[in-house]
Amino acid sequence: MDAASLLLGLLLGALLGAAITLGVVTLQARRRPEDAGLEPVHESLDHLHRLLAGMERARATAHGELREQMGSVGQASAQLKHETAALVTALRTPHVRGRWGEVQLRRVVEVAGLLEHCDFVEQPAGTNDEGAGVRPDLVVTLADGRQVIVDAKVPFTGYIEAVQAEDRAVRAERVAMHARQLRAHVDALSARRYPTAFRPAAPFTVLFVPSDGFLTTALEAEPGLLEYGFARDVVLATPSTLLALLRTVAYSWRQERLARDADQVLEVGRRLHARLSTLSGHLTRLGSALSTTLSRYNETVGSYERSVLTAARRFDDLGIAESPVPEPVEVEATIRTLRPADDFGRPDVAGQERDGTSG
Repeated sequence: MDAASLLLGLLLGALLGAAITLGVVTLQARRRPEDAGLEPVHESLDHLHRLLAGMERARATAHGELREQMGSVGQASAQLKHETAALVTALRTPHVRGRWGEVQLRRVVEVAGLLEHCDFVEQPAGTNDEGAGVRPDLVVTLADGRQVIVDAKVPFTGYIEAVQAEDRAVRAERVAMHARQLRAHVDALSARRYPTAFRPAAPFTVLFVPSDGFLTTALEAEPGLLEYGFARDVVLATPSTLLALLRTVAYSWRQERLARDADQVLEVGRRLHARLSTLSGHLTRLGSALSTTLSRYNETVGSYERSVLTAARRFDDLGIAESPVPEPVEVEATIRTLRPADDFGRPDVAGQERDGTSG
């Protein structure tokens, strides 16, 4: 009985006691009808009667609603139990268990930020050095071109039975069986020799355990399971540890892409520098040609004035020509030559550039 029911019982008992007392008073009042002072007592009894009737109706309504809610909870619990049993039965099936592990692996890869067919490939086929065909769940490509093999087919029937066990001894036995199953799978995975089927590949295989609880429970019975796997080139990884590994791979890929971009920028800079060097040579030769042309022009103007215009001015003096022959003027200009880039860092040259005094 809960506190609310106890409190309601005490309240009803108090009200019932009050009703009995008032009833006795009423009977005595009826024996003495001449006493008109008990009329307020009658009204109080009527009010109490109505109050008790309302409380009874509320209690019956609440009890009905509580019974209905308890029935709904019971149905939901039965349905949940049925669905849980169906899920457990499904996970006992090897292909369903393997598919669930593959889905978990795919989620971890997506969270790590890797791209399919670019950073990893799912279920590629290969042949190991013994000629046997192998098909891992995932092959992750590292930035240096090496590949990491990941397998997600982990048996955990013993773990399910350990969770369902109610007896402590039975649970310990099932946990030990789960550890033995995981150890046997490590041996089977090592015998497949995945790294020899995908070259170049890292000299180990990652055994993906879809839940941290699977590995933790197995380590309770066999603490040296991780070292046992390392000795056989098998790394046991849960979603958290594999996520850290794949994030490191994704980071290395980003750094590799940045390095490639930097190399491309460097190559473009080299080509641009070579073209600027060629253009500077062309400008130097063009300036030299312009300087030579200017000198030849001034020499020609001087010869023209000395040899031709002297005779032409005689026609002007004799009045033969209608208008005087125009006289060309010399061009006074300095061709600016290209200077080394270091010259622009000197104060005198920089001051000349600002003052406009350079050639």
